[in-house]
Amino acid sequence: MNRLHRIALSCSLASLISCATLAIAPSPAFANGDDTALTNLIALASQRLALAEPVARWKWANHQAITDMPRENALLANVTQRAAAANVDPDFARAFFQDQIDASKEVQSALFASWRNSQPPSGPAPDLASSTRPQLDKLTQLMVAGLTRVQPLREAADCPSRVAQALANWESLTRYDSARSSALTHALGHVCATGSVGAPADSPRDANEEPCVELLCGSSMLTRARAWAYRLKY
Repeated sequence: MNRLHRIALSCSLASLISCATLAIAPSPAFANGDDTALTNLIALASQRLALAEPVARWKWANHQAITDMPRENALLANVTQRAAAANVDPDFARAFFQDQIDASKEVQSALFASWRNSQPPSGPAPDLASSTRPQLDKLTQLMVAGLTRVQPLREAADCPSRVAQALANWESLTRYDSARSSALTHALGHVCATGSVGAPADSPRDANEEPCVELLCGSSMLTRARAWAYRLKY
């Protein structure tokens, strides 16, 4: 049993995000169809979007605006430097992290609108400086490393469809919140050099192959491992 399958067997559905990071450490996304590094990047982007809510709660409680240009500019300058040191195209890194910022603000704006029209959040907000920002900083570090492994895929003609398929697989397996699906797609907008996410490609299946779970068919071993994790839980 290979490493990915062993990890899949030990992962619960609730812990798939953390397992994705463990499963695919240094695997690049090349044109051979192995998109494990791409799936890792999607997992990291979804984790970052999950932190938009505690950020929004802190800003709401402290009467702060959603947009913080000095903070955004500092982040973009920092990732540009990190990218250059990691042999990642700085323009790619800057565009990717601008998408992360914009996607997070999209979620925060939706939360603010909801709280204005209904009941605002109750209880103390997580502290931004001591709790949420350290998590964001760690994700920034992991994402820059993730970009080094995804970068070889950027110029591939099928990059947009592969991103879309990996995203569809991820959302199906994790039962991703449909209200935030648009923001996650936004966060992946510049993974490909074309600056877009395409439509999932139809993957032909061998007649003797075991049927896949819903949208989980694909060439990536991680996709198959996650399908097994899904079957074990259900």
